[in-house]
Amino acid sequence: MSWPTDASPRPLRRGRLTRHTRAWPGLWLLLTLGAGIAEAAPAPIQTQFPDTEVLAELPAVTIDTRTVDTTPDALAQRLREDIAQARKTGDPRFIGYGEGRLRRWPEDRMTPELRVLRATLAQSQHRFDVAETDLRWVVDHGDGANRAQALLTLASILTVQGRYDGARAACDDLSNAYPGLISDSCLATVDARTGNAQTAFDRLNEALRSAPSDSTSRLWALGTLADLADQLDDTRAGMYWQQVLLQDPDDLYTRTQLADWSLRHGQPKRTLALTADYPAVDALAVLRAMALKSLGDPALSPLVAHLRERFSEARWRGNLLHKRDYARFELHVEGNPVLALEFAEKNWTTQREPADTRLLLLAARAANAPEPEADLRQWLDRWQQSDQRYPPADPSAALSGSRPTLAQETLRP
Repeated sequence: MSWPTDASPRPLRRGRLTRHTRAWPGLWLLLTLGAGIAEAAPAPIQTQFPDTEVLAELPAVTIDTRTVDTTPDALAQRLREDIAQARKTGDPRFIGYGEGRLRRWPEDRMTPELRVLRATLAQSQHRFDVAETDLRWVVDHGDGANRAQALLTLASILTVQGRYDGARAACDDLSNAYPGLISDSCLATVDARTGNAQTAFDRLNEALRSAPSDSTSRLWALGTLADLADQLDDTRAGMYWQQVLLQDPDDLYTRTQLADWSLRHGQPKRTLALTADYPAVDALAVLRAMALKSLGDPALSPLVAHLRERFSEARWRGNLLHKRDYARFELHVEGNPVLALEFAEKNWTTQREPADTRLLLLAARAANAPEPEADLRQWLDRWQQSDQRYPPADPSAALSGSRPTLAQETLRP
């Protein structure tokens, strides 16, 4: 799938970001834009418009896409600028610009740095196998910051896929080459996904308090702490997310996480404030719809109509980029658990982050489909993965303690 670079009847969909977007001295931790493919073809899309009708107003782009770079360093700098702009704005056109530059570059002139950048672009489209090939080449043949960046990006890809043994090996290698908060965060994430969430949180928290580190590394570790605190149902997660966002307001991933956390903790108005200016970002738009629905706000109706059209067109075109967001929309906004389960399962084949797992569990419960949940529970048991955001395995357990009832859990965002 290539990112669109021309105008369309709606604003271009912006990517759902993951938390691999920061930098530390000598490294450039790059963003990932979610992408996917769907097969369905709903209602026909209108293609005939008057010549004078304005279909969309795209953000102004001041970028030269025609100049051919003559040195690897010049191309790498342009690619980093493209990726930085995509991260800041959520505009997928910048990813397309980067891809176009690389297509014009000879394969025999690919440097380790360019391979890592190419892997990042492939990662952004969920072409994980392609990205992994480039990253492993750099791990084997590169050195210094490029090798460290390749190890961290490889660990991120393997963690997202639920390949935790490989992710741990990459984190261990990174820790040996570049000890510090970044590698500590890498290992903490893998530990948390494999049965040691509380220990991982405590160790990283201690490291953050004592490490004489640059501000970027501390931000990275703080974001990881927020992830782990959310997994543990530690209310400090919201505070950590807020601290990161205050220092980096353009971090769309952190904004999404804080908006999500706020909604799950009974603060829908805060979610509305966090999502107000991002109608083209699927994850934030869906969260906004969920918050409006919980408040009974009449503004929900036009937003739902817009999202229906947006997702319908994406399915019709065969380029539904964000299956998690679509499944969540169908489950929590449209109340369509069967369709939500279909896309939650498709999403989980490539992405196995806790948010993906939770969504699949909730969709299976709502669709009264015990088999997908049973299979998923076996996978969780294999890795000893527990997460306070997951519904309890035994529905009767939801009736005790502070856990919501099964019906409440199903509707909870």
